[in-house]
Amino acid sequence: MLAQVLWILLAVLLLIFCAILLVFEIFIPSLGLLTVTALLCLWGGIYTFFQISPAVGWIGVWTAIILIPVVWVLVYKLLPKTKLGRILELHHALKGISAVPDQEKLNALTGQIGTVISPLRPVGMCQIEGKKIVCVSDSGFVENQTQVKVIHVEGNKVTVRKIETA
Repeated sequence: MLAQVLWILLAVLLLIFCAILLVFEIFIPSLGLLTVTALLCLWGGIYTFFQISPAVGWIGVWTAIILIPVVWVLVYKLLPKTKLGRILELHHALKGISAVPDQEKLNALTGQIGTVISPLRPVGMCQIEGKKIVCVSDSGFVENQTQVKVIHVEGNKVTVRKIETA
C-alpha cells in the first residue's frame, strides 16, 4: 500500500515538473530541450499511473489534463505580482514618444523654416520648431546647417526647399 502511494506521489511530481518546465520554456531559450524534457516527464507520470492500474492511469490522464492548464493559469495570474514578474513586465507605457508625429502637427509645419541637421540626399533630418523631423528635399542634395522651408506635407512625408541666400 505504501509503495503505491509513493508511486502515485512520484507520478504527480512528474506531472507538476512537466508543467513547470513548460512555463520555463517561455522564458528560457532552450531550442525545445525543455519542452522535450517536459513531454518525457508527462509520459513518465502517465506511464507510472498506468503501472499501478488502468483505473489509476485514467485518473492520472485526467489529472494531467487539469493540472497543467491550472499551473499555467496560476503562473499567468501570480507571476506579475512577484519580484521576478515585475522585472520581466513592462510597467509604463512610453507616452509622448512617437515614431510618426501626429498628422495635425505635421500639417501645421507648412510654411515653417528649419535647419538641416543631417544632409538631405534627398532624405535627411531637419530641425523645425525645435523638433527633429525626417524631411525630403524637392531639389536633391542639401548640405548641413542650410536653412529650408516646408513647402508641402503629404501623409508623413514632409517636403522642404532650400532657402536661397543672397
